[in-house]
Amino acid sequence: MKNITAIGEILYDIYPDEKRLGGAPFNFIYHIWKITGKANFVSSVGNDENGKELLVYLNSIGFNTNYIPVDDEHSTGIVQVKILEDKTPRFTISPECSYDYFTLNEKTKDLIDNETDLIYFGTLSQRSDFSRSTIASVLNNKSKKYFCDLNLRHDFYTKELIKQSLLASNVLKLNSDELEKLKSLFGLSSSTQMAIHQLIFEFSIDILCITLGADGAILSTKNEMSTYKTSNISPIDTLGAGDAYAAILCLGYLNEMPIDEINKLANEFASSICMVNGALPKDDSIYEKYRVVFKS
Repeated sequence: MKNITAIGEILYDIYPDEKRLGGAPFNFIYHIWKITGKANFVSSVGNDENGKELLVYLNSIGFNTNYIPVDDEHSTGIVQVKILEDKTPRFTISPECSYDYFTLNEKTKDLIDNETDLIYFGTLSQRSDFSRSTIASVLNNKSKKYFCDLNLRHDFYTKELIKQSLLASNVLKLNSDELEKLKSLFGLSSSTQMAIHQLIFEFSIDILCITLGADGAILSTKNEMSTYKTSNISPIDTLGAGDAYAAILCLGYLNEMPIDEINKLANEFASSICMVNGALPKDDSIYEKYRVVFKS
């Protein structure tokens, strides 16, 4: 099994009645860990109640916190979440959080240099100059693969940031709204199929995913295109569905699975996450099928 390292934000999603662990890179790597039994995560938390609580919990479940240092100057990230009538989330993201200022110590550099085959990253965790520089320092190593999940939130991105992220990527995941933003920023075709083709060839991407919400997903390579939609469900909470899709996409890519099979499995897993509250399921039985598929 290949070694996967995610780098970026870990935070608390604050609901009206509770708080839950979140952040796209953390959700992604949590699923990888639950399915494969191993995963590495690079981030930072604040020296505050949320940060301490977060680390105590992760240590209690056996999740590796060796690469999540404590920042004495900045608070742990939080996001206010409101679930709309269609069960989709609306986010209000706090500025100036610990994940905006994380650095790589020697132990983390060794992990990335010597124990990582694929690096997952996004754009929210690059919203500050500081964290953008940190993430840029691990990109463009030709011996590694890179998975970019754009997650374009609010105005926390620029065209140049997106361009540099795409240029580094072997795998790219975005949703239909984000594709429309890229069409505008990069002058892509109004046709979804042509825009996908342009992105793949312009940025030398191996495999590209467009998630379509209830309509499933499109998965493309230079030579193939797959569309898949699960049967209709009544979602409880769609938060984290894209991160669930990303986890299966990543594992399928590394295992060189046919794209139709990847797309089907990833859609099914994302749909199952929509049937639980929050991005991370409390019942591990949801992972059993995927552990069998991706057993080392």
